[in-house]
Amino acid sequence: MTVSTAGATAAKAAPLPAGAARNAIDRVGVPGWIQAMPFGLVFLFFFVIPLILVVIVSFWDYNDYEMLPSFTTRSYTENFEGCLVKLPDLCTILATYASTAKFCFIVWLTTLILGFTVAYFLAFHVRTVTMQMVLFLVCTIPFWTSNVIRMISWIPLLGRNGLVNLALERAHIVDKPVEWLLYSPFSVGLAFTHLFTFFMVVPIFNSMMRIDRRLIEAAYDSGASATQTLWNLIVPLSKPGIVIGSIFVVTIVMGDFITFDVMGGEQIASAGKVVETRLNALQFPPAAANAVILLAVTLMIIVGLNRIVDVRKEL
Repeated sequence: MTVSTAGATAAKAAPLPAGAARNAIDRVGVPGWIQAMPFGLVFLFFFVIPLILVVIVSFWDYNDYEMLPSFTTRSYTENFEGCLVKLPDLCTILATYASTAKFCFIVWLTTLILGFTVAYFLAFHVRTVTMQMVLFLVCTIPFWTSNVIRMISWIPLLGRNGLVNLALERAHIVDKPVEWLLYSPFSVGLAFTHLFTFFMVVPIFNSMMRIDRRLIEAAYDSGASATQTLWNLIVPLSKPGIVIGSIFVVTIVMGDFITFDVMGGEQIASAGKVVETRLNALQFPPAAANAVILLAVTLMIIVGLNRIVDVRKEL
């Protein structure tokens, strides 16, 4: 009896193997807040705290050479100064945001049409998974270079002496170079569409791949046409991907200023350009105020899109 008791005590005291220890921890379970802590700390230090600092600085006063840490709404009131007097005409800041919103809508519409078409082709017309992945990777090839290089590549094509104008003149379609192809709203919209269509393709393709193919077969068996199946079945089931892609595109275009500069010839105003101009002038409180306004407008757009489809429930 004594020997067996001693053996049991020794067995309890012996260290568990590494695999057994991990299994024991898995059985006990690690609290969710501990598992989320690393990501939470990264989110706190690299997003929440900088955002709070931006909001605080936006309420500071300033002069030509320094920031004054005293509370004031000057940076906000200066942005909208005279806006009520000019109504129904738009003041500078409202006209800038209206112009940015116009480009957001145009780019969103063009990227949605192109992205949905490409995703539909990959999901329903390419039969093998291998070919789907190959073609999907082909879509990523433009991302092997930077956005600036891809933008600049349009200049030799669309310029006054570019390939497009040369081809049009040799085909006797135009008598002189077309001026609006470059450094115009057209070139800005084209560059945005080129840069960000893939951000619409990926989430829509992901949503389409989750659609049960038996539903499509049932629709065809019920006598639905291809158009009816597309509009009444595939589009509704692809809404989460459409909304996610729309959020990507809209948020990027709202804050962009490089594309407006390069492709617009620094002649087209944008909300992001206002922030960049203030920063270059070392006027940090007005720059922070404009960044807060831009963030608020972007969040309102995201909330509106999220009302169409609750992305958290769909994913």
